[in-house]
Amino acid sequence: MTYNLKQIPNHIAIIMDGNGRWAKLKGLPKIEGHRAGAAAVEGAIRGCMELGVKILSLYAFSTENWRRPKKEVEALMWLLEQYLKKKLLELKKNNIRLIVSGEMAMLPSSIQRQVKNVINQTKSNCRLILNLAISYGGRQDILQATKAIAAKIEDKQLALDDISEKLFSRHLYTKDLPDPELLIRTSGEQRVSNFFLWQISYSELYFSSKFWPDFCKQDLLDAVLDYQRRERRFGG
Repeated sequence: MTYNLKQIPNHIAIIMDGNGRWAKLKGLPKIEGHRAGAAAVEGAIRGCMELGVKILSLYAFSTENWRRPKKEVEALMWLLEQYLKKKLLELKKNNIRLIVSGEMAMLPSSIQRQVKNVINQTKSNCRLILNLAISYGGRQDILQATKAIAAKIEDKQLALDDISEKLFSRHLYTKDLPDPELLIRTSGEQRVSNFFLWQISYSELYFSSKFWPDFCKQDLLDAVLDYQRRERRFGG
């Protein structure tokens, strides 16, 4: 396959869906699906580095996921903490910077400390930004940005006429990132599930029938090839 290196998306976002169904089909506990899903992240990272993608955003845990059974949430938090501990040296070795988008305050304190540690130790890395959307919801993101802007208007730091799309974007959790050009969702579902509602206004959408644990580096490369076949007109 031939890729047009001038049309590589700068920012790819992925809704990693299907871990539970993958486990069920194999007669395994759901936690094993999440464990396999964590392992599948490596393929996406390798694909992005191979192509020269600069930012990879992964929908790791949504605000709605807090409603899942307590034991499942605890298992997911444990997997997240173990992933961060295990991958720190690898992130540093591969020049990958970790950032997080979402309601960090809702996470257990031990995970908050681990996240901050990895963020701090990788802050100078520049080959790839790995953005984990944890405790994230698109509507909540828009609401918190609206409240932050309203508070600044109330404090006379901003005037109503100062509000623009650019200013609003700077108050989102992703304020330091460009919007994704490509959004991928696995498992055959064709919806965005409250992910990056503002940020994906002009993103190309790619839906894979594979469950996330089966989504490999080649699948990501195929998604980028499909992206490159499209004509992006932005309303023009």
